[in-house]
Amino acid sequence: MANLHSEWVELQVADGSRMRAWTARPTDAAPNRGLLVFQEAFGVNEHIREVTERWAAEGFVAIAPEIYHRAGPGIDVKYDEFPKVMPLMQALKTEEMVLDMEAAGAWLRDAAGVPGDRLASVGYCMGGRLSFLANTVLPLQAAVSYYGGNIPALLDRVGKLAAPMLFFWGEKDTHIPLAQIRQTLDAMAAAGKTFANISFSDAGHAFACDARTAYHAESAQQSREWTLSFFNRHLG
Repeated sequence: MANLHSEWVELQVADGSRMRAWTARPTDAAPNRGLLVFQEAFGVNEHIREVTERWAAEGFVAIAPEIYHRAGPGIDVKYDEFPKVMPLMQALKTEEMVLDMEAAGAWLRDAAGVPGDRLASVGYCMGGRLSFLANTVLPLQAAVSYYGGNIPALLDRVGKLAAPMLFFWGEKDTHIPLAQIRQTLDAMAAAGKTFANISFSDAGHAFACDARTAYHAESAQQSREWTLSFFNRHLG
């Protein structure tokens, strides 16, 4: 792995709140590509911090904002305690998350020095939907959604998508109805947006998370390679 510097930073959000974010960057390369990494429903936990560092090892200045920060800093729920995250997810408001994304994007540009036209996003599970939302808010060059649930709730914003989208799904996913996926893809096509859609026949929900039993190594490796290729194509 490349030489990296990782740390928590605290960001001022436009609504007056303050938000922690885990950041990672290579120490031996110029900050010429920025990546927003959006958490699963369980918080910016050890896994998401590791994922952020893995992307930094590919040459990105990466930032994972704590989207639950209004409920308190450092929220980290175990993967087998999903009922605990339900009230956290239900308390999220789109307009507040937009402000969080703007603060994270501003950090990449202003504090980290990433060119404003070299930004991308990636998100997992809940974060897959957030990556879609970020693409309607920030001037991204590429956005990737891994098994993002409830994207149809945001489809009134599809016309605002700034960048090509890459979607990943697992055919064995019991959490996201096929109708949701179809509705999302139909809306993308109807709006004339550029996107790619990949579904892995042997994978289920959270197949890319090597900290969970749902991990499917072959699908995770292939999706990562395609994600990196997608970013390289659109960011250089």
